[in-house]
Amino acid sequence: MRIVSVVGTRPQLIKAAALMPALRARHDEVFVDTGQHYDEAMAGAFFAELSLPRPDHSLGVGGGGHAEQTARMLLALEPILVGERPDAVLVYGDTNSTLVGALAASKLGIAVAHVEAGLRSFDRRMPEEINRVVADHLSRWLFAPTPAAVANLTAEGITSGVLEVGDLMQDLASRVGGQARDPAALAAVASGLGLPLTPGGYAFATVHRAENREPAAMRAWAFILGDAAAVRPVVLALHPGTRAALETAGLTLDPAVSVIAPQGYRTTLTLQLHAAAVLTDSGGVQREAAWLRTPCLILRDRTEWVEAVAESGGQMVVVGLDRGRASAELARLAPTADAPRLAAERASGFDLAPAGAGTAIAAALEGAA
Repeated sequence: MRIVSVVGTRPQLIKAAALMPALRARHDEVFVDTGQHYDEAMAGAFFAELSLPRPDHSLGVGGGGHAEQTARMLLALEPILVGERPDAVLVYGDTNSTLVGALAASKLGIAVAHVEAGLRSFDRRMPEEINRVVADHLSRWLFAPTPAAVANLTAEGITSGVLEVGDLMQDLASRVGGQARDPAALAAVASGLGLPLTPGGYAFATVHRAENREPAAMRAWAFILGDAAAVRPVVLALHPGTRAALETAGLTLDPAVSVIAPQGYRTTLTLQLHAAAVLTDSGGVQREAAWLRTPCLILRDRTEWVEAVAESGGQMVVVGLDRGRASAELARLAPTADAPRLAAERASGFDLAPAGAGTAIAAALEGAA
């Protein structure tokens, strides 16, 4: 099949890197980057690090509000699809790029394949929830990562074209994660960042969701990170949009919170694996923390990755922006005296099997050709 793959964000680049070898072994792929994560720090460095080829088409559509960004992407993508004449358009996840790929293809009568179909937070206030629901209802192939995702689709009356394939990000984490096990990997990262990081001696955090860029929400999670930093240093990989929102609101973070730019894939895995705990609102980071077995506080009221929480043995907890609960759970999951030992044991014992999602997706598309 001739397939146009549409990406636009860092998590989508990670998924594309996991799928591309299997996809290109069986199909003719055209790679399109919308530019949704539009600077070198957010996305550009991932191409080299993950051995991704440069896109066949770069739309350069970054920034702006949801409506503006979506409209500009649609205008830029449609003529590419007309010119490339693909048999299918493949989209990943739940971003505006996902929505645009599904809409543009459907309007042109091109079949849609959705990777990570069926995920639901059941919170329509989240832009991501709208994007994933629309993409699912427009898709011919729905590649679900979990049984719960399949059940969600069934509840919405979607059963045709649904296939549970496992998680693409697990495939890549399995391939790359072994490089992060050695404490020397953390030492190299610490040296590059200019931070005195030791196994279990810090917490790692990311915050980027739209709901967590509202002033009240930013004050709340800033207090949570400040409380965590009173126990051990916190390293916050700060999304440019979140940084801008903090500046606009005139908010500052505790001095013990070390703010760094978003990091490459291997560096981020290394920082998570050796941390005492992870605090995040990111779906991707949640899953990585689960595979790495690093304690994780989810800074959202709910998550679409329900199995990751349920199967974590209490190591992954949805705390929202509840300051008291976050402090209590962090003390339980990463006690100061034990955190270095626990982090060292976790890293030395890391052994993650691949999910085989890439092979399953490529084979399913081949069977439909």
